[in-house]
Amino acid sequence: MAEMTGKQRVRAQFNDRPVDRVPIYCAGMHGRIASHILGREAYVGYGIMRWRESRALWEGEEAHAELLERMHRDTMEVYETLGLDFVFPFNGRYPVKPTRIIDERTFEYGDRDGTWWIMRFDPETELFQRVDGSRQPEPTIEDLERAVEAMERSAEEHSPTPDDFPAQQYALDYFGDEKEIFGAGICVYVPRERAWLEAMALRPELVLRYTMAQARIACKNAAVMGEMGLWVIFGGGDFAGKNGPLYSPESFKRCMSPAVRMISRACEEAGVLHMFASDGDLWPVADELYGNCGVHGYHEIDRRAGMDLEKLRDRFPHLRLMGGIASETLHTGTPEDVREECLSALEVARRRGRIMVGASNTVVAPTPFENFDTMIETLHENR
Repeated sequence: MAEMTGKQRVRAQFNDRPVDRVPIYCAGMHGRIASHILGREAYVGYGIMRWRESRALWEGEEAHAELLERMHRDTMEVYETLGLDFVFPFNGRYPVKPTRIIDERTFEYGDRDGTWWIMRFDPETELFQRVDGSRQPEPTIEDLERAVEAMERSAEEHSPTPDDFPAQQYALDYFGDEKEIFGAGICVYVPRERAWLEAMALRPELVLRYTMAQARIACKNAAVMGEMGLWVIFGGGDFAGKNGPLYSPESFKRCMSPAVRMISRACEEAGVLHMFASDGDLWPVADELYGNCGVHGYHEIDRRAGMDLEKLRDRFPHLRLMGGIASETLHTGTPEDVREECLSALEVARRRGRIMVGASNTVVAPTPFENFDTMIETLHENR
């Protein structure tokens, strides 16, 4: 078979057509890993880029513009260097200008006479997290009602254009038809605070209004991304751990299913794939989510939580699958553990089809370089 481009390879694999090799990808990485790949400091990552963006905003508009350009360029160079078929152009963003720089890693935001908070960057984990601030009372039902009304207004007013997706546009301009680019903006989720989870049982109609407003925003975004030439679109939202979903299958059907179905229909009309992502054990809701809701694909497949590629293919023959290599294995396993997961996932992908193999979630900062290098080498040598 003639050599395929990454874009051709992904589309052929996901449409169950012959491919020259199994397509491979990596679902994002922290800055330490990206810097290892490029052999220099890379402006790529999540918490580290949130910290850098806040610092750049403090320094002024020119510094902020330079940071965003470098972030986009470095991200493209990482995927080009790795030789992956699929580009995951996301980084952490925190476009909030600090009101005070406490020290190099600690910034204050907001107003001491009202709402304020302090964020601190940890270079070891690359997390940028709140460490202090004004009191945050537990939301009430009235607060949730106001949040729902605000989301409904946003859905009504939302009018996206390609300019609203600069990371995707940069990647399209950079790679052209060489690689497939991951789209975004079709997430739907219930916030994981206790008040929202309680409302799923006590006020399901209120929560459904919230998710349906999110869905209306997602439908508009899907149409724009289809016009841009994107095809594989990231959706979903984390709602499970290794012991299963945070709420019952009945609550999922009441509060999530109608919104997920709406997004799936809009994606079909736009000619794009609705990839619903969540790590954790999704088996209790899998038939509803990946059967009755019309979702086209499953991203963030968590092997360590029992979401096995072979079992998923048996249950859902037409579902597109992305993953097979756990970020937990990359972080805490041995090179041999990593190699075994890579080879296992590649074997299923070759035999069963409609599977793209890679690290299904973010490669975290403390990941041993040897493990990451083993993954990339094994994928390229055996696909």
